[in-house]
Amino acid sequence: MSENIIIVEDEVKLAQFLEMELSSEGYDVSVAHDGMTGLILARESTPDLAILDWMLPGLSGVELCRRLRATGSKIPIILLTAKDEVTSRVEGLDAGADDYVIKPFSIEELLARIRAHLRRRTEEDNRHLLQFQDLSLNRQTRQVFRGERAIELTVKEFDLLEYLMSNPRQVFTRDQILEKVWGYDFIGDSNVIEVYIRYVRIKLEENNEKRLIHTVRGVGYVLREE
Repeated sequence: MSENIIIVEDEVKLAQFLEMELSSEGYDVSVAHDGMTGLILARESTPDLAILDWMLPGLSGVELCRRLRATGSKIPIILLTAKDEVTSRVEGLDAGADDYVIKPFSIEELLARIRAHLRRRTEEDNRHLLQFQDLSLNRQTRQVFRGERAIELTVKEFDLLEYLMSNPRQVFTRDQILEKVWGYDFIGDSNVIEVYIRYVRIKLEENNEKRLIHTVRGVGYVLREE
């Protein structure tokens, strides 16, 4: 899937040029020409990277960057600026920008910086990703997929699956699962693990997918192939 990049630039010709160049590189590109429209675009399109001009009508690129970070957005942000003073660069970085490119710039340099930031983001995402067969779990976003199918789990269901996926093919006793997932001081129904294993299995096997969580009779549970 192509990465989605938004460009917020009020110079129409420059915005068109950047859109053409990035599209030719295989990126999905969306463009806005003022800060407020750019903010709405960024919130609605969940881009993989944003390129913001410093001087924008309505809402500056720095303020737009600051607002995106305030909402928890962690996408790489590159500021385009004609300002080369140290104080300006510090202001942009303090607002949450990851990088800045000074106008006029080489498109080859901008493309190289885009590739570098997207590569780092992919590497960061992969550190949070657990994968077993067609089952994937993202610790950071707390999303779970079976193939292309999204699976909605409760907090404890997610924690249980995460524990099993962190140690595939390793058999865990009920006491080990209880301590790691519910806590050593848990006081509750003694069959809580069996109940939650059943809940998770139902969701993972909703479309008759093969079973991945297996019972080891007299011992506990394991995530493994059939």
